[in-house]
Amino acid sequence: MQTKEFLKQMVEATGVSGSECRVADFISRVYGEVCDEVRSDVLGNVIGFKQGAGDTKRPTIMLAGHMDEIGLMITKIDDKGFLKFTQVGGVDQRTLVAQEVVVHGREDLIGIIGLKPPHLMAPEDRGKAIPMRDLQIDLGLPAEKVRELVSVGDVVTVNRSFMELGSDIVACKAMDDRAAVAVIYECLQELKKLHHTADIYAVATTQEEVGLRGATVSTYGINPDIGIALDVCHGAMPGVPEEDTAPMGKGPSIAFGANIHPKVFEQLTKLAKEYNIPYTLDPTPAGTGTDLWAMQVVRAGIPTALLSIPSRYMHTSVETVSMTDVKLSGRLLAYFIASIDAAFVEGLLCY
Repeated sequence: MQTKEFLKQMVEATGVSGSECRVADFISRVYGEVCDEVRSDVLGNVIGFKQGAGDTKRPTIMLAGHMDEIGLMITKIDDKGFLKFTQVGGVDQRTLVAQEVVVHGREDLIGIIGLKPPHLMAPEDRGKAIPMRDLQIDLGLPAEKVRELVSVGDVVTVNRSFMELGSDIVACKAMDDRAAVAVIYECLQELKKLHHTADIYAVATTQEEVGLRGATVSTYGINPDIGIALDVCHGAMPGVPEEDTAPMGKGPSIAFGANIHPKVFEQLTKLAKEYNIPYTLDPTPAGTGTDLWAMQVVRAGIPTALLSIPSRYMHTSVETVSMTDVKLSGRLLAYFIASIDAAFVEGLLCY
């Protein structure tokens, strides 16, 4: 499968934090094409394994990109069948008005998030953002039918199709962080052309948006010699300071700081220069707010690094990334893996 098609099918699938089964099943099937084995753990993480060459002790490298997405959860069904809801993860309530959504009840139901028209609003309310508590989902069904098909606790996603903007830019919901899962897939495809002695654990993690839980338990179970997290960062866009963003189409953003092991960072940047892979630097003095934050402090500590794909409009239903960045990130990751041997891992013990 082509990486773009893999990404398309992932982002159009459902996988709100804690309810990732549908997208996890799809990722498991596709990972089976490029891994020696694929399994899941009790938190739903999808763990692909690709064995390195040689019979001696092989280094282990864990790649982590989270497959869960932000979404909504039903909290109440009123007497007319309208649905009240809350957020799962960091939903920006400003983006919800007039969205088409899918309520994942006993069956998938299309609905809309309705809003009182401006004609009926008080003048002082017309320019204000509408609080989530004042919004509701309208399924257009009688109340008794709604109660038959929907329960409190059902999750809701925005109904959005994958869009191609020009020849390189793509947009949809859940690019955060399924674009990173696509990077891992691209890396595994690239590794078919390379010799690597390291064993690879390719992990699509769960529940990142609600507390990094999938990365915590999967890293503990694998206990890798090196952990690399893949996530998105803020892509350059109008009205945002340049220092807070990374350019799109210019390769991955490579973080450095306390959450990143300096020797792993140095190896990544060295290889990027050697293979003419463009990249930008992301100075991160403390925590990264990604799966890496959990991975680094598992067990006795894991040497870690972070590659990020620039994305515009993060935590909206039109998150936008460059396929060039996905491919370049996957290529750099593959070259990094091919460069790692037991001597490199031993050298990580001393800065």
